[in-house]
Amino acid sequence: MAKDDRPRLRARPLDEPPHIVLVEPEIPQNTGNVARLAAGMACPLHLVGKLGFSVDEKAVRRAGLDYWPLVELHQHADLASFRVAHPRARLLLFSSIATRSYLEARFAPGDALVFGKESVGLPDELLAAHTEDVYAVPTIGEIRSLNLANAVAVVLYEVYRQRGAFDALELR
Repeated sequence: MAKDDRPRLRARPLDEPPHIVLVEPEIPQNTGNVARLAAGMACPLHLVGKLGFSVDEKAVRRAGLDYWPLVELHQHADLASFRVAHPRARLLLFSSIATRSYLEARFAPGDALVFGKESVGLPDELLAAHTEDVYAVPTIGEIRSLNLANAVAVVLYEVYRQRGAFDALELR
């Protein structure tokens, strides 16, 4: 059996997966890592606002993102445009300055997991407008926050765990 033909441990896909929403991401490597995560977890990735890089075919190919065709990618001019496109998606915001842990959140089908730009996070006015739906990924050490891609992964896996995706794993 060739190395790439070996079976992998797989979870079941969710009927209505969460939306990963990155607001004005600045670092292409982080977005590339999140895109790979989105492809691996079969959930859509939404890039909102001004990006700090290009996602055109040439840039993606140059970055070696061979999984990019597997990403369900959407771009929106702003968060309001995302809301128009997905009016039923409940916004859950993630910020290093939140007072509640992501472990307190109860995730539902089609939730939008919203993360801000690497340098400053989400805008204060957005956080203030959604105070009941703002969560943090806690840390132990004296850092400001986790890397964006790592924070998205931590939260996304909790969504899938809560929604039972890992209850019946199989080798395929």
